[in-house]
Amino acid sequence: MKTVFAILYCIVWPFFNLVHPCRAVDWENIPDGPVVLCPNHTSANDPLFVVFALTLKHRPQVMAKAELISIPVLGWLLEKAGVFAVERGKSDVGAIKRAMKCLKSGDKLLMFPEGTRSQDETMGDAKTGAAMLAVRTGSPILPIYIPAEKKWFGRTPVVFGEAYIPKTENGKGSAEEYKAIARDLMDRIAALEARVR
Repeated sequence: MKTVFAILYCIVWPFFNLVHPCRAVDWENIPDGPVVLCPNHTSANDPLFVVFALTLKHRPQVMAKAELISIPVLGWLLEKAGVFAVERGKSDVGAIKRAMKCLKSGDKLLMFPEGTRSQDETMGDAKTGAAMLAVRTGSPILPIYIPAEKKWFGRTPVVFGEAYIPKTENGKGSAEEYKAIARDLMDRIAALEARVR
């Protein structure tokens, strides 16, 4: 998995960096060990911005929509590189188990808390998946902000916030607590916009 990821990274990065270079802001906020990486989502290439801002040092496993993994050849390569599918709008037990295994084994998990791209380039409401995974595994959440406007051949900032461990009353979390954590997460992501002005 690590080898395939590194090969794809080295193949794609030069071309992507030529037309859409990114600039990591507060890169030192990325913790070692397991963390749920949570960026806002306004364009299809957001995963690439985050992965390249992380660099090879912080290789994540990526939770992606099932439609992407079903694309012939590309889907196979992505799976080999550590990308796994989630059926959106459903209780995908397999994806949840894979995500929890990723975090419990010490890896980083990249997932978009909104669950889909924002169609009007504004931030949507977060689903509760990231909150639940962080609470159940004891992993921190790292809010990440990516501007909606990405200029060709201009550096797009990827802002890393401060990692934090969400708190719940009994350590397991309730549906209402997950919703509150999700709302707080989006507020933390939105607050990062001020760092790029």
